[in-house]
Amino acid sequence: MSDADEAETSGADEEVQFTLKAVINRHKTKVLFAEIDSQFADALLSFLTMPLGKMVKLLNDHYRDEAPPIGSLTSLYSGLSNLDSRHFWTEGCKIMLLNPRSSLEYKCSRLKLDINDTRLEKYFCCEDPRCSRPRYSNISMHRDVGVCACGRSLNREIGVRNSCELADGDRDDGVFVVANESFLISDDLRLVPNVAGSVMGTLKNLGITDMDGAELRNVVFGFDEVIDLLKGSLLSRTPLSDMIILNRRKFYIARPKPERGIHEREFEGSSSIKKTILKVTVQKSTNKLLFAQSNNDFVDFLCSLLTFPLGGVEYHLCNNTPFKGIDNLYTSLADFIGDEYLANADIRKSLMKPSLPHGYMSENKILPLVGNTDPRLFYHKGLGMDEEWLSYSSRDSKCARAIKYRNNGGYYINGRKMYMVSDDLTVTPLCMISIFSILKDMKITLSDVKEVEVPIGVDEGLSILKASLTSTTALTDGLMLNPVLNKKPKQEPRGYFMHY
Repeated sequence: MSDADEAETSGADEEVQFTLKAVINRHKTKVLFAEIDSQFADALLSFLTMPLGKMVKLLNDHYRDEAPPIGSLTSLYSGLSNLDSRHFWTEGCKIMLLNPRSSLEYKCSRLKLDINDTRLEKYFCCEDPRCSRPRYSNISMHRDVGVCACGRSLNREIGVRNSCELADGDRDDGVFVVANESFLISDDLRLVPNVAGSVMGTLKNLGITDMDGAELRNVVFGFDEVIDLLKGSLLSRTPLSDMIILNRRKFYIARPKPERGIHEREFEGSSSIKKTILKVTVQKSTNKLLFAQSNNDFVDFLCSLLTFPLGGVEYHLCNNTPFKGIDNLYTSLADFIGDEYLANADIRKSLMKPSLPHGYMSENKILPLVGNTDPRLFYHKGLGMDEEWLSYSSRDSKCARAIKYRNNGGYYINGRKMYMVSDDLTVTPLCMISIFSILKDMKITLSDVKEVEVPIGVDEGLSILKASLTSTTALTDGLMLNPVLNKKPKQEPRGYFMHY
């Protein structure tokens, strides 16, 4: 898509508006709930499909210098963007991490308002237009990431026609929820059908106990407001009140304390998980974590964090994240929205236990990620030599073939080089000069430094993931409960006098 097309698409999204009927308490201090239509409910639920890296990119692009830092994810994203492309398997591997795609992008492309820009989806085939290998079995979601069966790079773009059309098997009754249904959304983003069962039951599900003196207010939400709501869902427990009543655009969230018991779920594929060893440099006198040394195994794990969709974060952290608005959206799917309100039978699982798109499953996986889900696309070839395209439907031509994807071999970072990971997850090549500078700036002597080897497995990976969402010291907060690191510095024995 050209720059002009991108600008036109963005402009079209900005013109889309929703009208919310908000109920305000009598003191005009809180939004009790708002009535929304199915299209706005779809836009809200699309938050769960958004990969963490795409979320950081979206906030950075939209707010620029005023973009809120999201824990250590922002510095992780920035560090990888500044890392030279030679450290990745290909330039395409770096691009796919900095603009990660969702396995549900084909559904998000049908949203009335799509803040993800999933309409900009691209696919790539063999660079040789006359390649004799079957085109339908040699498709990549990213330029120069996969290799054709002939050995050439997959870097020639192939277009997707009618990207907003229904895929085979889909019904034209909404994206995530049934079209034309009405829903209620609470101040803390609990989503329920509009009076499903009983009025009192609905109000109870929204956490409302008093409506005396409440007033109705119509509020218009457009592109900017939906992004503000996404930001509020990450940083505030009352995003609707902050936006509608206080007109607040800045949100703040308290840094959570490290906690035990994150790994409470039995995950599929846990038997294939392997631990990696992280060499951590610690200040002896304070037991403070200074930085870590790692090969590409641990850096690959950090890269994979950017590919996690918010729904996957909720699943792996057992619906207990610092993002309470997202927690409530996720809980709403589990507890309040029945199957009769969902667009099809697979939606609930797709949003609550999402898979990664093809090519994003790293071989160096520390967390038990759900297996790849490929958008079901079909390859079509016209009568002309150069007439070929993809679509989500096999109805376009009689010779349509379901495509097969090729990926990067399951790795992001190239080779066995060593890297330094700072406390805020910034990744840089390991260099003695940079280590010397860090110790000098912190006025730490070599005699006050020790190296500790810490095994990183599922528990440690989940702790780092959770800490990265809000903390700018994700390594310390993610690992401080580890028994290897959680040792108090030795106290020198005190002298004493003997009294006779």
